Amino acid sequence: MFRRRPLLRAAAVGGGAYMAGKHVANKQAEQAAYEADQDQRISDLEQQQGYQQQGYDQPPPQQGYQQQPYQQQPYQQQPYQQPPPQQAPAASSPMIDQLNQLADLHQQGVLTDEEFAAAKAKLFGS
Repeated sequence: MFRRRPLLRAAAVGGGAYMAGKHVANKQAEQAAYEADQDQRISDLEQQQGYQQQGYDQPPPQQGYQQQPYQQQPYQQQPYQQPPPQQAPAASSPMIDQLNQLADLHQQGVLTDEEFAAAKAKLFGS
């Protein structure tokens, strides 16, 4: 009766170690399959981009080419949109108002570049 306990304990420890090792091996196999799938997708996209740069929409048909069970959509780059201009805080000071009036006059063509520069210099006291 005393001999059963060490054997039972050894069997439990060995079984636990076996299960842990099996779990790690399964995780490594899953990781390897995932990386292989990612590598295949990347190479497919690089090949597709190469054909698009040459002016083709799709690669030419190949003999023995097997269609993948999934159809991955190519990445479409969205055109860049500038953010809306930031509105200045509604600080009302006579200097800012005068500067805005000068800028409006300059944009309308009433003031030349030299006159606008001179009026700004006078406004800033330089």
